[in-house]
Amino acid sequence: MPASNAYEPIATTTLTSATNTVTFGSIPQTYTDLVIVSQMKLTTNTRAVIMRFNNDTGSNYSLTRVWGNGSSTTSDRFTSQDGIDSAFVSTSNWNIMRHNIQNYSNSTTYKTTLGRWDDSAAFTLLQSGTWLNTNAITSMSLTVADTFVAGSTFTLYGIKAA
Repeated sequence: MPASNAYEPIATTTLTSATNTVTFGSIPQTYTDLVIVSQMKLTTNTRAVIMRFNNDTGSNYSLTRVWGNGSSTTSDRFTSQDGIDSAFVSTSNWNIMRHNIQNYSNSTTYKTTLGRWDDSAAFTLLQSGTWLNTNAITSMSLTVADTFVAGSTFTLYGIKAA
């Protein structure tokens, strides 16, 4: 199946005013995987975007990240987190974030994410995250301590079975 036919938009949110949380609820369980694609900017300070599933704010998440700017790289690893710290969003550049969420409706395995984030200043972050829970994902939120600016766009896609 061509890739263009595999992605099916589930929901899109384009902010008309600043907010600190974007939530996708009632996610259908009819796809194999999910992909979230966002274009965002913050109003003040550079902050991390925290991804959570099913309103779970417990210490049930882990992540490994590597990032660079073309001349240097850095990496880190975290366990027992209250969400997947998925990007460092800036106030000066539009930031593009993509996350694949595998087997989101499977109720026998932990949920794994693979993400990539880029800003217009040649900074790239790659990340793997895990939600240590076997529940099917029915909702997802992206939250910042600051606020996303109006015009930020968030689209959730379902991946159809081949």
